[in-house]
Amino acid sequence: MHNRDVAGHFPCANPFTPFRSFMGERRDSWPGGGRSFGRAKVIGREDFCLNQGRVECQGHPLFHFDVRGRLYTWEMIAAADTAERYPVTVDQYIRFRRDGFLVVRGLVSQEDVGELRHHTEELMQGRLPEQQGAVMGERDLSKDAGVTIQGLEAPPAHLSPAEKAQYFLRLHMLHRKLELHERYMLHPRVLDVMEVLIGPDVLALQTMLFLKPPGKPGQGWHQDSYYIPTHPDTLCGAWIAVDDCDEQNGAMWFAKGSGHEPVYPPCPELPYGFGDKLVSDIRYIKGASGPDDERNLLVPIAGRYDQVLVPAKAGDVVFFNGHVLHHSKENWTTDRFRRAFVSHYCNARSFTQWGATDRPETTIPVGPDPVTGMTNAAHILARGDTHLPFATPRFGTPCAALLSDEDRCKHSKWALSTMANMETGFMGEREMSPDIDHDHEAEMPAQMK
Repeated sequence: MHNRDVAGHFPCANPFTPFRSFMGERRDSWPGGGRSFGRAKVIGREDFCLNQGRVECQGHPLFHFDVRGRLYTWEMIAAADTAERYPVTVDQYIRFRRDGFLVVRGLVSQEDVGELRHHTEELMQGRLPEQQGAVMGERDLSKDAGVTIQGLEAPPAHLSPAEKAQYFLRLHMLHRKLELHERYMLHPRVLDVMEVLIGPDVLALQTMLFLKPPGKPGQGWHQDSYYIPTHPDTLCGAWIAVDDCDEQNGAMWFAKGSGHEPVYPPCPELPYGFGDKLVSDIRYIKGASGPDDERNLLVPIAGRYDQVLVPAKAGDVVFFNGHVLHHSKENWTTDRFRRAFVSHYCNARSFTQWGATDRPETTIPVGPDPVTGMTNAAHILARGDTHLPFATPRFGTPCAALLSDEDRCKHSKWALSTMANMETGFMGEREMSPDIDHDHEAEMPAQMK
C-alpha cells in the first residue's frame, strides 16, 4: 500500500481515517462538497488500496483525496462537466470567432476573487510558506520591463509593505508549485467556456499571475501563439480580473478582428519565437511585446484594425485566441493594482513541444519525448478526453485527468453514423462502424460505375 498521492503528500497519517470518517456522513459535512451518493459497502480493509490519491476497491476507483484532505467521489469528478454549467450563447460564440476575444462578465464569484486577492497580498509580502528561505536580491526597479518575471521568492525583508509590492510584476507556472494556482487554472466555470470555444477536449498548459502595482509598465503588441505553439493551433487564454481595470491602471487593448491573422515569426537572429513560416509572404518580426512602437514590428499590423480598450470588473474573464494582437499600457495610478490570474489552454488533441519541466519534484515527466519532442505529458487534461499523453493535477484538483479511461469515454461524443447512400445518389444516414464493409464501389448502381 502506498500512502502518498501524486504530490508526494497525504492529508492525514492514516489514509483510511478520512475514508471511514465520511462513510454515511451528511452531504454538507463532506470536505469535497457536492451531493451524497449513499453508503458504500465496506468489504474489508484488505480489499482497498491507495493509488496516487485514489481509494480503490478491488481495482475499481471509489474516492479521490486532494492534498488538502478534501474528499471527492469518482461520480463527483465525472459530474463536474455537467453540474451548473455556464451557458455560452450563440452570440458569445460568434463574437469570440469574429473579434478574437470575448469578455464574460462576472464569471468568477466575488468569493473566489477575494481568495485570489488575499493570496496576492500574502505573496507580495513574502508570507507564503513556499517563499520562506528564498529571498530576492535587491534590484533597480526602474529597469523592470513588461515581461520581467519573478520567482517564488520573498522580497527583501527590510522594505516597507509598499516597497515589497513593487518587487513583483508577474510570476509564471505556479500551478506546478501551489495548490491555489492549480485550482484556479481548473476553475469549472472557466473550463465551461473554454470547452465550448476550443473543446470539447481541453488541455491546461500554463498559468501566469500578474500583479502590476502602480507605476509598472505594460506589455507591447504580441500574439500568444508566438510564445506557446500548438499544432493544430488551438491556443486560448483566460484572463481573470482580480481588480477592476481600466485605461488608468493598465487594462488590455485588442486589435479587434485580428484573430484571423497568421502568427508572425521572429527574425532568424532572434533566440525564441514561433510563427506561420509556411505562409509565402509572411513578414518576420522583431520587438514583439516591446513597449517601443518604433521597434515593435507588430505595430503596423495592429494598426490595420480598430484598437479597443477592454475594461473589466473583478470577476470578469477575458477569453482570447492565440492569434489576436493585444497589448497593455503602464499602470499610471498611484494607489491601484491591476492584478489578473491568466491561464492558457489548447484542445487536448493538439500536439505541443512547449512547457516541459526540468523539476523532478513536480512528479510530471522531465523533458520532452526523446523521439517526437512532444510535451503533452507535462500538461493537465482539464476536460474531455485525448489520444495523446497528459499529466494528472499535482494537487488533486478534480478534472478529466482523474477519471478512468472508461469514464472519460462515457462523456465523449462519438460519430455513430455517416452520410452515404450510394444506391439512391443521396447522402442518406448510415451506421458508422469499423466492422461494416464500406466498399462503396460495390454499392454503386451499374449506371454510376
